[in-house]
Amino acid sequence: MVKYSRGLDATFQALADPTRRAIVSALARGQATVTELARPHRMSLPAVMKHLRVLEKAGLVTQRKSGRTRRCRLAARPLKKAEAWILRYRSFWETQFDALDRYLAPKPAEASGWPKNSSPQK
Repeated sequence: MVKYSRGLDATFQALADPTRRAIVSALARGQATVTELARPHRMSLPAVMKHLRVLEKAGLVTQRKSGRTRRCRLAARPLKKAEAWILRYRSFWETQFDALDRYLAPKPAEASGWPKNSSPQK
């Protein structure tokens, strides 16, 4: 039976959306307000809040409210777990790519038994 990790599943599901990946990238540069995160996406604040709730549920983002302003910060722990999961498969893929390189590498010319083309004989 395959073991699944709910946290890892939530991380990958949250990162499956390009808008959420862009939000994570923005937060990797430092904390930001919801308004700042919404600006490059040309979407309403409620739409950005929905994305932030998905990221927060996955543990990727934390929010702190100060007055009317919500400041968001990236939480790295779920990303570390996703990285560790991906790294387990790195050696497998490197082996596969090495085998593909060997298969696609030019082969030395083999003697085919056919005479080489020379000037035509009459």
